Amino acid sequence: MGASVEGELCGTIALLRFNEKAGAIRKMFVKKEFRGKHYGDAALLLKELICYCKENGIEDLYLGTVDVLQAAIRYYEKKGFVQLPKAELPIDFPVMASDNVFCHLVLY
Repeated sequence: MGASVEGELCGTIALLRFNEKAGAIRKMFVKKEFRGKHYGDAALLLKELICYCKENGIEDLYLGTVDVLQAAIRYYEKKGFVQLPKAELPIDFPVMASDNVFCHLVLY
């Protein structure tokens, strides 16, 4: 899924459905000049992804990231995601080697 401003692609988000009821956010990026409340692209992308998940029976949304991306972690927490230890991830969650922070959002 992508977001555009005046025809310019400014952000993307992807979902990897890893089982019947769960998905993982992959590759959420918003160009620096389009970040923040003025444009709201990150919020729009996340909202659209969550709507898609709910419409398609996904009840749990997860993500992995790295601890140096503190702004991203704070953003997800403001959107209701809760950090959880790696050991509490579903067994089939597709962990990326660099990820060391994991978050979960219940959608139902």
